[in-house]
Amino acid sequence: MQLCANKLDKKDFFGKSDPFLVFYRSNEDGTFTICHKTEVVKNTLNPVWQPFSIPVRALCNGDYDSHDFIGEFTTSYRELSKAQNQFTVYEVLNPRKKCKKKKYVNSGTVTLLSFSVDSEFTFVDYIKGGTQLNFTVAIDFTASNGNPLQPTSLHYMSPYQLSAYAMALKAVGEIIQDYDSDKLFPAYGFGAKLPPEGRISHQFPLNNNDEDPNCAGIEGVLESYFQSLRTVQLYGPTYFAPVINQVARAAAKVSDGSQYYVLLIITDGVISDMTQTKEAIVSASSLPMSIIIVGVGPAMFEAMEELDGDDVRVSFRGRYAERDIVQFVPFRDYVDRSGNQVLSMARLAKDVLAEIPEQLLSYMRTRDIQPRPPPPANPSSTPAPEQP
Repeated sequence: MQLCANKLDKKDFFGKSDPFLVFYRSNEDGTFTICHKTEVVKNTLNPVWQPFSIPVRALCNGDYDSHDFIGEFTTSYRELSKAQNQFTVYEVLNPRKKCKKKKYVNSGTVTLLSFSVDSEFTFVDYIKGGTQLNFTVAIDFTASNGNPLQPTSLHYMSPYQLSAYAMALKAVGEIIQDYDSDKLFPAYGFGAKLPPEGRISHQFPLNNNDEDPNCAGIEGVLESYFQSLRTVQLYGPTYFAPVINQVARAAAKVSDGSQYYVLLIITDGVISDMTQTKEAIVSASSLPMSIIIVGVGPAMFEAMEELDGDDVRVSFRGRYAERDIVQFVPFRDYVDRSGNQVLSMARLAKDVLAEIPEQLLSYMRTRDIQPRPPPPANPSSTPAPEQP
């Protein structure tokens, strides 16, 4: 397909123009989708565009019968904004009919009944207004990860490099901790037998303090994680629901937008309580909360993909999650082939945290919570002169 245009209307041009064409396909719901945009032909009123092809499927979705063109009108933002105070009527004109019929007036009118401008707040607006991210970590201590003393284990503590678990924790935590003022992070393990009696736990504090599971900074979380590997016995089964519900209970206490909870689950992907986890996610989707799942190791992660909810929203007994609050990524997709751990961690952190801002905004929008104004900057104070 090749197109040209001659004698484009000069009334709005000073000299030359930079014309281009946009092709829209009409959809069944009355909307239009761009299916092709030509290149811009600069500084001309007589453009000739390069030949191009549009697949029939893209152009009309296989429907060869196009809609009849009724007419068109143009407007501007300033004209549209007048509809805040009064109705605005536009004449719909068909250029072809206008040329052929001397008495042609128009092909109808379109009346704009209302027009409003809504402010779109950003993630940064909420952070500046004081919204805090509360970061919680949950680490998989099930036997499917392998004996931590063996190099084949996903938990192996090599003196030369971090394990996949430690890398994932460090990569995500070091970025998200910048949005948490107290830098105190509750950190849990699940699926292990605890000393001394060998009790199986699915939400034990990594620092071994049931009263205060907080660790100081990501380094504190890593330190407690390494200490737990030396003291607990990897066991099973793999339950996500207990730790999700633990964070959800905390998130349910804060609904004013001042706090937002992020749970990071690092796992090898074998889950034993899929039904209960779906129920927990559906319940948590109405709370100020997001869940990040990082899958480590070579396992197939179909269950984790299902929990992610990007393709099909997570549901439990016919009830669907109010929002998409789960982001899953397989760690192996981010490992740098040259062995550069810093690069691997940077790639992982970028994708893992990509959905958190929009998930936070979706919660704030559905609850009509606006960001608080940022606190005034402290003016530099000048010490008062000493009194004689």
